[in-house]
Amino acid sequence: MAAGATVLASAAAVMGSVLRSGQSGRFAMPLRSLSREEVRQVDEKAIAMGLPGVVLMENAALGLTDVVCDELAARDAGPGAVVGIITGKGNNGGDGFVLARHLVLRGYVARVAYCGDRSTCKRETDAGINLSVLESSRMAEIVDVADGAALASLLAGWSDASLLVDAIYGTGLSAHLRPEGIAFIEALNGAEKPVVAVDLPSGMDTDSGLPLGAAVKACRTVTFVARKKGFDQPGAEAWTGPIDVIPIGCPPSAWDHVQ
Repeated sequence: MAAGATVLASAAAVMGSVLRSGQSGRFAMPLRSLSREEVRQVDEKAIAMGLPGVVLMENAALGLTDVVCDELAARDAGPGAVVGIITGKGNNGGDGFVLARHLVLRGYVARVAYCGDRSTCKRETDAGINLSVLESSRMAEIVDVADGAALASLLAGWSDASLLVDAIYGTGLSAHLRPEGIAFIEALNGAEKPVVAVDLPSGMDTDSGLPLGAAVKACRTVTFVARKKGFDQPGAEAWTGPIDVIPIGCPPSAWDHVQ
């Protein structure tokens, strides 16, 4: 009985702070918001345990799909509605590629804007694998956009989109954006469509919550594993909107470094 009580007490501690988020329900998560370095360590530890990064990306995008569908329903946009997904070259973009696939499986129309040149994409990465899958499946239109002007022009042509998804930059961004990065963000902000941000609004610093030259203004942010430190800073909600926290399948021991 004593051993059982200890196990139950440990399980209760693991559950920590729990959120109810769209479709995602209740799950174990860290007790507090995470810094950029702590987020990196969570991913690193989960992968060291044998969870492939591509599996974590699939899990993240499945939870993201639930929230995007919830947002579409709240806007009376049912199956058949168009969702525009603006992606970068890294893992944030990879989440967007998986999201596109799952939205189509649920009856929506997904369109993808790739910020850059797909011919230079490293196909062996998690994001590259999912880009190749999306291309091979022909489930969504994918358009390369070379700069902010090209993205602005493309988004103007997507006037029938019910929702846009920001999957350009993730938590790894720490330096001030270059002019081309600022231009992509300004084009997205200028589209005059509701935007759901993936993990955090592109351009926001994970730790300070401040724009690194520019940041996407989201109507809602879907973040993974835990809140980020920057979300707790004064004024951050103007960029994030309401925040949904979703799990990606990391075991609780992946965040045992978070005290």
